[in-house]
Amino acid sequence: MPDDDIMTAVSAALAQGQAGDRAGARLALETLWDRTGTDGDALHRCTIAHCLADLQESVADELAWDQRALAAAGVLTDERAQQQDPRWTVQALLPSLHINLADAYRRSGRFAEARPHLTDAVAATCALPDDEYGATILMGIDKVRAALDAGSTAPLQP
Repeated sequence: MPDDDIMTAVSAALAQGQAGDRAGARLALETLWDRTGTDGDALHRCTIAHCLADLQESVADELAWDQRALAAAGVLTDERAQQQDPRWTVQALLPSLHINLADAYRRSGRFAEARPHLTDAVAATCALPDDEYGATILMGIDKVRAALDAGSTAPLQP
């Protein structure tokens, strides 16, 4: 994999968040977002926004970052993604991005806006790898579908 200081810094911020310093991780990723810019590298924008969404304190802020991640994926190419990892395709990223949006809309009580993202996540599952990542996304789809069908706005249980 190529030496990419932004992606290396994203990994470090994720590790910081997983170690319990969510605020520090959020600040590190926000700094990377500012450095990348709203018109910067689509892979960087998609990755940073996707990670920042998970670190937000409010569902509204999470939703805004999830929307930014999906927008960046809309201009991301497989060629650029594969410069980072030869196994990556934009299509394989879409189920995760859509399910995150579906879940954030659901937790906001915006069920009608959640359903199309759930549908888009399911439609894109054909591109998921047959591995732990793919299984995790499929499980997430099932959980969001069940919560949406139940009319629940509660956070999903791990």
